[in-house]
Amino acid sequence: MQYGHGIGLAIWEKPVISRLVSFEHPVEIKPGMVFALETFWPSTDGWSAARIEEEIVVTPTGHEVITRFPAEQLLVAGAHYYTVNGPLPTTRESESAPSEHVLEMIEASAKTERVGV
Repeated sequence: MQYGHGIGLAIWEKPVISRLVSFEHPVEIKPGMVFALETFWPSTDGWSAARIEEEIVVTPTGHEVITRFPAEQLLVAGAHYYTVNGPLPTTRESESAPSEHVLEMIEASAKTERVGV
């Protein structure tokens, strides 16, 4: 991972997780926080790059990946995606249901923010 940031009402929110700022400005990570974790993979032309992003929600025991795109199988990005097994579908086929605790955190947050779920 090269960069991470919070996700909320905006696509990029604090806190920012980066070697450039995190050591000097630490932030406590708590259950219920949602982050985008990004890996940057530059190409040999010095200009192009791939940025693979996974969204996670922090749980009391760690985290849960909530991204639906099957990035863990990605080898080549472009108009079509390929893996060692051939073309990659654009949605994870074996997505586990959100844990009960994550659903409870979402409901509690919606009540706090007065948003319908």
